[in-house]
Amino acid sequence: MKRREQRWTREFVLAEARRRGSTPRERLLAIFDVFDEWIHRDDFEGCSFINVLLEIGALDSPLGKASAAHLEYIRSVVRTLAEEAGVQDPETFAHSWHILMKGSIVAAGRGRPIGGKARTSHGR
Repeated sequence: MKRREQRWTREFVLAEARRRGSTPRERLLAIFDVFDEWIHRDDFEGCSFINVLLEIGALDSPLGKASAAHLEYIRSVVRTLAEEAGVQDPETFAHSWHILMKGSIVAAGRGRPIGGKARTSHGR
């Protein structure tokens, strides 16, 4: 799970958001551009950490705790970007923004990617 966090969160989502956005506001928005590309890939499987929480349904297990900690890390990154962007209440903003992020992943997993048509079992 630590390797997945490093590769997916830090090396993909965050690195791409920082590369694509020249301001903190643009970086926040770029997260969804990155998600859109990821969600439309043929190998899209959703978020490992959300999947684990949905499968085990227990935050008191080691996997549940690790998944929740990872999701909190992502929210803290969003909070930092919000602070950098001068958002008045970065904690509340990060909470709401993170809900949108997780919701877009779950919706895509159900076959409804952002702005897209329903996916079939054969990919897009």
